[in-house]
Amino acid sequence: MTTSTDPFTTLRPRLFGIAYRMLGVRADAEDVLQDAWLRWSRTDASTLQSAEAWLVTIVTRLSIDRLRAAKAEREAYVGWWLPEPLVELDAHTPESAAELAGELSVAFMYVLERLGPEERAAFLLRQVFDYDYPEIAAQLGKTEASCRQMVHRASERVQQARTRFEVPQAVHHQLLQRFMNAAQSGDRHAIEALLSEDAQLIGDGGGIVPSFPKPLVGPFRITNLYWAVFRRLGAQVVYRMALINGEPGLLRYVDGRIESAQAFVTDGERIVAIYAVRNPDKLAGIPAMLPL
Repeated sequence: MTTSTDPFTTLRPRLFGIAYRMLGVRADAEDVLQDAWLRWSRTDASTLQSAEAWLVTIVTRLSIDRLRAAKAEREAYVGWWLPEPLVELDAHTPESAAELAGELSVAFMYVLERLGPEERAAFLLRQVFDYDYPEIAAQLGKTEASCRQMVHRASERVQQARTRFEVPQAVHHQLLQRFMNAAQSGDRHAIEALLSEDAQLIGDGGGIVPSFPKPLVGPFRITNLYWAVFRRLGAQVVYRMALINGEPGLLRYVDGRIESAQAFVTDGERIVAIYAVRNPDKLAGIPAMLPL
């Protein structure tokens, strides 16, 4: 087996990771990479001091431009906007490699939506991809002082908006397995016992399928939602475990068709947040049914 020495191919997982974290939509990230590749193919690499610096700069700036254009659409979006979930089916996909480059969770991506395009880029390049400030300044066409200020401001906003727990993936998986079993069997008491007192559920239906205009807060209300799905659909509903944006999550199928991808935040003992992507447009890449 031969290994490609083309810098674009070698760096593609990192470039995808930057574009996806900037945009939250797989197709938009792939479009950015395609545009970057076209520019790369017309460039004499021997004239570049650093292929990585050039490619990261191009992908970052293309992502900023695309995110600026998408902001107006997202402001008019019906309900809550959540990123298109990356469901890991193959450990060797670019998405899997992107996960290894830094945090990718749906909860983290949701918080990033609070940042402006350039602020988001500076924060990601520094905090996720570990670039130095001189590099970030060159990539964004800004001064180092400006980039430091953007990263500091973004870090404060992200810190204020997110709830973070360091939970081993095995613990996360076990807790989610118990929740899945309870939801599959319609066990109200078991579902409620697994939710924290301030648990919340945020759903994204995109105006295509029903969703809640405000977060659903509290174990009683969230439990009633899962119980109602069980009561209404019974055996038509099937849950499957999957890695969603690099973390254990659930796929819910109705009559064998994907209905939602659900990401969870847990403190290790209880579930504190659920992010349910129901917009069919964001679920199109998930197969009809995953095997057991």
